[in-house]
Amino acid sequence: MARRRGERTIYFPWELRSSWLRFPWMRSRALLAGLFMVLVLIFFAGRERTRLGVRSTRATLIVVHTAIDAYRADHDGRCPSSLQQLTELGYMTEPARDAWGRSLQLTCPGRRHPDGYDLVSFGPTGDMRGLDRIE
Repeated sequence: MARRRGERTIYFPWELRSSWLRFPWMRSRALLAGLFMVLVLIFFAGRERTRLGVRSTRATLIVVHTAIDAYRADHDGRCPSSLQQLTELGYMTEPARDAWGRSLQLTCPGRRHPDGYDLVSFGPTGDMRGLDRIE
């Protein structure tokens, strides 16, 4: 059938050849959507990396707490002079470091626990007065 002059034809977008290339706003919209998705992925990856560091540091704190408690049980309740001493005496196999590579801080007697000790990591920022400390 021949088409009459002035008769309109309806085409679906996939029927036209390279239809998305004809309209520049479609390319820019797709590019912006892709860029937005990359930024969202970067944001969530960074947040998850920080959370992983916090979980890892908490696990390290549990191991060090166990080592300090074992030392105190063997030495009549006295605290070690430093965390390095726990490694030297064989209570721990590695030096105590948090997930960001900084050493943990031992305070004996502790400010929170006057009869015990405080063990602290200064968190991802390393600020001793920061709100992201891990105790």
